[in-house]
Amino acid sequence: MNKSEAELKQNSLFIVNSVLDHIGRASLYEQSVHRHDGFIYLMIRKDAKKYLVVASENGITVPAVFKGEVVSFGDGNATICELSHEHAQAIRERFDFTRAKLIGKVNSYGFGDRLGNAGPAHLRAVRGTGFMPVLAQQSIRELERTKRTAKEVMDAAIWSVFQEGFHDGFGADGDHLKTKKDIDLMVKAGYTMLTIDPSDYVVNDAISMSDEEVQDYYKKLPWGLLQDQPEALLNRFKNTSVTLSDGFELQTTHREIMTGMVKYGQVITHTKSLADYIESAYPEHPAELELSVDETSRPTTLFEHYLIVSELHRLGVELVSVAPRFCGDFEKGIDFKGDLDQFRSEYKQHLAIAEKFGGYKLSIHSGSDKFSVYEVIGALGGGVVHVKTAGTSYLEALRTIAEADPEFFREILKFSLGRFETDKKTYHISAGVDKVPDPDSLDEEGLLGLLDDDDARQVLHVTFGSVLSGDLPEAKHFKTRLMQVLEENEELHEKNLYEHFKKHLNPFL
Repeated sequence: MNKSEAELKQNSLFIVNSVLDHIGRASLYEQSVHRHDGFIYLMIRKDAKKYLVVASENGITVPAVFKGEVVSFGDGNATICELSHEHAQAIRERFDFTRAKLIGKVNSYGFGDRLGNAGPAHLRAVRGTGFMPVLAQQSIRELERTKRTAKEVMDAAIWSVFQEGFHDGFGADGDHLKTKKDIDLMVKAGYTMLTIDPSDYVVNDAISMSDEEVQDYYKKLPWGLLQDQPEALLNRFKNTSVTLSDGFELQTTHREIMTGMVKYGQVITHTKSLADYIESAYPEHPAELELSVDETSRPTTLFEHYLIVSELHRLGVELVSVAPRFCGDFEKGIDFKGDLDQFRSEYKQHLAIAEKFGGYKLSIHSGSDKFSVYEVIGALGGGVVHVKTAGTSYLEALRTIAEADPEFFREILKFSLGRFETDKKTYHISAGVDKVPDPDSLDEEGLLGLLDDDDARQVLHVTFGSVLSGDLPEAKHFKTRLMQVLEENEELHEKNLYEHFKKHLNPFL
């Protein structure tokens, strides 16, 4: 420890002790202590609630933007502040490491945090792994279902990196964006990774069309937007054999070319349109693009992958990552269902396509708990990967509830079972309520065991919106109660999250 660090620690301890003497029993987040322009900033916890403390060492008044209770000590003073949006913005302005940045084409992990309190444990789990964290990962659908705003999600990320003193950098993912309005929302909140979801433009029926139907549809594609002509595209791909880096020969037929363009032609133009909008509307905003084509009825073939990225490359769209629809089933909150040998073989070839176009990351969507897939990718040891998780952090919160307040967990589970048939409609899952035991028949140990049961996990996973939104009378106070239990049991909650995500990350190391 050098002299300045030792001095900062000594001054910080004096300030903390002075503040704690004033407000009573409280604890310091030791990694949160930072100095900027003569002021010391730190975070404390009192009565299960977190606060920011901004302190002056020499009697200078704390900046007016920081509002709260003022504490005087010796020649100094401090302001005890709520963790508000205004204060988060002030912290972001002063400390560069609290601003989301471009991650680039390196291994990264997406940590969705639907409650806004999982970030510190996420950062502790990822620290030292070589993976860059992507926080504030939230889709429009998740925002709507949790009734949170993009700014609130970003604020939670800011407080997390500040509390943990995480200076290695983090990205922020505006996930599954479909419109310019979606992009506006996320860019204005400071998100740097923008995941384009063109699933509304996929023509899944292309594969079952007759040759005549395919030809007719192909001719009607928006060729002006594609900056191409029907025959020119056919000639460019026809009878071409592409040798990938792993030695695999990617060959195609006339039918495959036309079917691929029918299925994905408008995906390409929509993606190009949104990429152009980002560049023109926000030329100074740091942004990197992911393309998500995973929400389709059939796996993305190797040629379809090649076709999409080669056409976007021709149109000048640079991608940091692509999420194909891989073989097998990537259901929410449980491990991969499918042939791992097939996945390994096809992943290698998808990876070779990515390397051919600049080495973008392959993105694993619905990545929660796909431990067998992690083992395969980790063993391959090549290319770069991005993994997206979200629901599994919510489930670890419920695990904490089951341990700390079993009767409340029983209440949530019974409610979730009643909501499952309605809430599962937007998900591809195989769970059934008939496979989950009656909550009233289980003791506390049995209830906790359901957090390791595939069917119960999926029931709880897909009903998060109904539990957290408060829209239904019987769940009106669920979120308030849930957050209170988690706040009161912070160490247990963070222990559960940390251990769970070390299990996620270790196969890659």
